[in-house]
Amino acid sequence: MKNGAMNAERLLAYYERIADAPGAISRLRRFILDLAVRGKLVPQASTDEPVSELLKRIAKEKARLAKAGEIRKPPVLTGIGGAETRFALPSTWAWVRVGDIFDYDAGTKRDPKELLQDRWLLELEDIEKDTSTVLERLRASDRESLSAKSEFKVGDILYGKLRPYLNKVVVADEPGYSTTEIVAIRPFLKLCPEYCALAFRRPDFVAYVERLGRGTKMPRLRTPDAIVAPFPLPPLAEQHRIVAKVDELMAVCDRLEATQAEREATRDRLAAASLARLNAPDPDAATFQAHAGFALDTLQALTTRPDQIRQLRQTILSLAVRGRLVSQDPDDEPASALLARFAARKAKSQNGRDWTQGMSDASDQTFESPKGWAWTRIADTSERVTVGYVGPMKDQYVEDGVPFLRSQNVRANRFREEGLIHISSRFHQTIIKSALAPGDVVVVRSGNVGTACVIPSSISEANCSDLVVVKRPECVLPTYLCFYLNSLAASHVEAESVGVALTHFNTKSVATMPLPLPPLAEQHRIVVKVDELIALCDRLEASLDAASTTRRRLLDALLAEVLVPGEGPVRQQTERVPAHG
Repeated sequence: MKNGAMNAERLLAYYERIADAPGAISRLRRFILDLAVRGKLVPQASTDEPVSELLKRIAKEKARLAKAGEIRKPPVLTGIGGAETRFALPSTWAWVRVGDIFDYDAGTKRDPKELLQDRWLLELEDIEKDTSTVLERLRASDRESLSAKSEFKVGDILYGKLRPYLNKVVVADEPGYSTTEIVAIRPFLKLCPEYCALAFRRPDFVAYVERLGRGTKMPRLRTPDAIVAPFPLPPLAEQHRIVAKVDELMAVCDRLEATQAEREATRDRLAAASLARLNAPDPDAATFQAHAGFALDTLQALTTRPDQIRQLRQTILSLAVRGRLVSQDPDDEPASALLARFAARKAKSQNGRDWTQGMSDASDQTFESPKGWAWTRIADTSERVTVGYVGPMKDQYVEDGVPFLRSQNVRANRFREEGLIHISSRFHQTIIKSALAPGDVVVVRSGNVGTACVIPSSISEANCSDLVVVKRPECVLPTYLCFYLNSLAASHVEAESVGVALTHFNTKSVATMPLPLPPLAEQHRIVVKVDELIALCDRLEASLDAASTTRRRLLDALLAEVLVPGEGPVRQQTERVPAHG
């Protein structure tokens, strides 16, 4: 980079390699603005009128306007101290205060009845944040105006002063009106309005407003704070050169963004098509194996975001509980025989409530189960289905005692130890009905309804509240049951197709839920295969995280190098970017 200029071709040469870094393009846009107002985007020219002369002309015009009564009497502003400026400017520039060169909030206030109906009427929601693109241009006749508006002129810089809407700045290209939350900032002397607008969008000014914004519900920039804000002023000719360079580089960003969006859309379509083939209704075995092979072979190329990994995990679980992840073995004992033996033994013990007595067969079958499988209900596979403790817990928690699980400890197929609390052994004995043991399955009742995990062997004794407990599953492996609850059953619950309200699960909802049950031997094979594929997803996710971290670091290096010229470090690091997707 020579003479402070940033080269678009050089930017492209490096940047396309790391454009997938998190927030890369939005960061680049902010960085371009930052460079622009630091005088590092275009070279300075010795032939430009010195900014000191520009300021003299501005002061003369400001005094004339005040004497003529065309502007309010300007306040006396002090000079800018070094502590107020965030960075050094080129010697041909100057730090000034906003009130030195602008009439802040120059718009004339108009009653709604005074509005010319064919004039532009601008609201904050019409402007896109960060890009400051005008999304919609409506006329006064298009909106019902109940409050006063601010009238602006061509060339005014229109600035959204509400803190939630910062970084919405446009140049008025026609006269009109705006909400009073958009202030018209009018230069005392004609400047380059596009430069002024981008300077009001610069990162350090956004930070300044965020720090000083007043108000409880809708903080806004106060006029006294606005007029004393520092403003980086270049020579007038350089202002125009900066705007041209910013436009050029923002167009580069637009092309990068469009390329990235097209690439992501293509990946999404391919990934969705691959997963759809796997989830399609019952193709023949050979076709399914071909689809599965293709999906696994192209997994790394098609999967580039965490949400795609989550979708892949759900597909694996869905395939598993529909009998399409492992092959069936005709020598396996059918699930019906396992259920019959367990039913006979359970009838003799008469342990727990018979949730399914008088109910018809589990007929909520959403797919045809493979040979050897059986449709049953969860209560008919386990010793007991009950509910965690329901009652006041005040003063029952202790520092160290019996672990006490709540819904926040249950994640899909995973026990979460963070946030685990304890109760005393005495209280545990009084609510022993909701005691937990390793291998029990707990299901969330409210909030994330239906989310389930297995109690791990590391918890030898525990209790719980606000959870449904499937105690001692015998016909079904606890892990397989969780696979089902967290995949196919979850989609049924979301669609309310199992008669369960979305906000609450009761014990009967779980106990009577239809369950596709494979032979016990096949359940073991399914669990092994799922663990294998989920581990693959974990490795892929770790690879994505590593690539994302590397790209972020390279992006930092690239942007830093623009301030400290030298191509070596960036080139060396860029060559080490992991090739992914």
